[in-house]
Amino acid sequence: MLHCIAIDDEPLSLDILKAYSEPLNNITLACTFTSTTLARQYLDNNTVDLIFLDIEMADIDGLSFYRSLNTKPMVIFTTAYSSYAVQGFEIAALDYLLKPISIERFLQAIQKACHLMAFHQHIMHTNTSFLSVRSEYQTKKIALSEILYIEGLNNHVKIYTDSSPKPILSMMSMKEILSKLSGRRFARIHRSYIIDLSKVTSYNSRHIFIENKQFPIGDTYRNVTKHLIEPSDGSPLF
Repeated sequence: MLHCIAIDDEPLSLDILKAYSEPLNNITLACTFTSTTLARQYLDNNTVDLIFLDIEMADIDGLSFYRSLNTKPMVIFTTAYSSYAVQGFEIAALDYLLKPISIERFLQAIQKACHLMAFHQHIMHTNTSFLSVRSEYQTKKIALSEILYIEGLNNHVKIYTDSSPKPILSMMSMKEILSKLSGRRFARIHRSYIIDLSKVTSYNSRHIFIENKQFPIGDTYRNVTKHLIEPSDGSPLF
């Protein structure tokens, strides 16, 4: 079950989200806030899977508030203004709901959130180990859990990790390194990129996002990528 909160300086908007959420058994709307200060205090002391977040608020705009969070749960922006859609997706928003929010769009967004959460949980149960590569005349052992993404560059790969600002450069092909990761939680989504699927924060028909980093989905890999992150009920994502 998704543990959710909603932040909006309009109480009526919060009431609508409460009404939509109450009959559902796959989410719980634990708290609602008209103040981002109180919401931040809650986030600092509780685990939250998903935030419904208004953009235009009196004390701070929702985009800036979300960027300021140290730990970023999934976010669905709720707003009356479509002009913010591009900015919302730039910071890896899971969805963007225009007010007045229909029950159909709300349920669609919740289905997407539940699927992404279930996918992450499944991936995290896979075996975690290490990848050994030759770099700078030595063999380096890299924890798979630290790898963010891999970028191909001619006959080399650059391995980006969350433990170092500098990528690890190794002489091998994308095909070769992918074979070392076979059966793990990594997938090639473009001729130049392999990503850790467990770290995907959102996606659309053309791009996958890991936090603020945007990755293109190559036409050659579109069907494979769709299969990897497609809901089990077959509902379309792309």
